[in-house]
Amino acid sequence: MTDEPLAFSPDQFSGRARIFALPNLVMFPHVMQALHIYETRYRAMFEEALEEDRLIALAVLSPGWEANYEGRPALRSTACLCRIATHQKTPEGTYNVLLLGVRRLRLVNELPPKKLFRVVESEILDDIVPDDAASGAAAELQRQLLAAFKKAMPKIPDAYEQLDQLLGAQISLGMLADIVSYTIDLDLEWKMRLLAECDVFRRTRLLLEALAGRPAAAMTRPFPPQFSVN
Repeated sequence: MTDEPLAFSPDQFSGRARIFALPNLVMFPHVMQALHIYETRYRAMFEEALEEDRLIALAVLSPGWEANYEGRPALRSTACLCRIATHQKTPEGTYNVLLLGVRRLRLVNELPPKKLFRVVESEILDDIVPDDAASGAAAELQRQLLAAFKKAMPKIPDAYEQLDQLLGAQISLGMLADIVSYTIDLDLEWKMRLLAECDVFRRTRLLLEALAGRPAAAMTRPFPPQFSVN
């Protein structure tokens, strides 16, 4: 298993995103996602990323992708730029990979098919924190989000203690919202709305609305997920 540097700065991104497109996985910044890469086109994409900037974008296929999966089916306009955290090549030539989400991306213009994989001109989307964040509004939203998340969590031994340990890292409201959005069981459209929302306050309120409609024990991923403050 080979570890890679995790620190990311926007000036490391050329604007051309290598696209790993999936039908039902919405990736968020700050969390880690394991993938097994076996298709020829994605192996070529991964190997180029390793040689250059170690960046790959996880994108979501638009409805109707089934008719043209091997081609270039339409993509949702928001994706997540990821850095390769670790990788391991198998004897079969495939790869086991751990990706760290680093930024939201707006997919702007797909380039002509000159490579085995898809490349899209993209723009980094930074979090927007309203001016009144210092007034205590951010702290109140974080309190509300934590309460809603605890209510939605299954009664797993030590789960609340793990949550408190996570918060001990002094993470931002935006980061907390992304971790919860990734962890909780929400349908694809909710997750895409959360990924597309750059305003941290609006994203948190949207997540609170989503959590209010979910039953308890609604997590599909172990908590806490692997994450990074980078």
